[in-house]
Amino acid sequence: MLLILSEQQKEHLKFLTSLELDVVLEFARISLDSILKGSSNPKIFQAAAQKLAVEVDTVKNGISGLQHVFTESSRLMVGEIDFQDSIMTLGFSEEMIGALLKMYLENRKEIRNILGEMSLRTPHYHDLEWRFDVELASRSLQHQTNPVIFMRLHTKQGEKKSADIFQTDPVNLIHLTSELENAMQEMKTAHCRRIVRNIK
Repeated sequence: MLLILSEQQKEHLKFLTSLELDVVLEFARISLDSILKGSSNPKIFQAAAQKLAVEVDTVKNGISGLQHVFTESSRLMVGEIDFQDSIMTLGFSEEMIGALLKMYLENRKEIRNILGEMSLRTPHYHDLEWRFDVELASRSLQHQTNPVIFMRLHTKQGEKKSADIFQTDPVNLIHLTSELENAMQEMKTAHCRRIVRNIK
């Protein structure tokens, strides 16, 4: 799977193709440090900008472009050939591509772990208990049928378990089931599959 880069990202990365290999590797190292450690020193950007005689934003954008390449490649588990093909179109030399590929492969697992920790963790289904009660009569109304469904929904979030009790009637339950079935059908569409693939 090839990386999809916006025109702006391509422009930011194109700046790097004009630099020496050791400078590009330094930019890659800074971008990886920023991903793995979560911070970057603004003085580094200023020093690099002065050394290269360019704007500070140009340096920031170049590093940001590399961060995007490393994080997206790691998230999508892009293979070696696809990684090389993705950045080859930007004009990087074979030597640069090989060096960036090596850095990507060495750090991919750690980047994926960080992305996993940053992702939103929500409780998920564990078990469901239910009971169907029907009230057939009362003192005031001797001929009535009042069905009620009680449910205990068990969820898990990591090792933490919780249970919630719900009460509903058959009409609402049928409506809820119908809505869930529609949502499941929607998830099978190409549009939803594409969104889910990009979220993971």
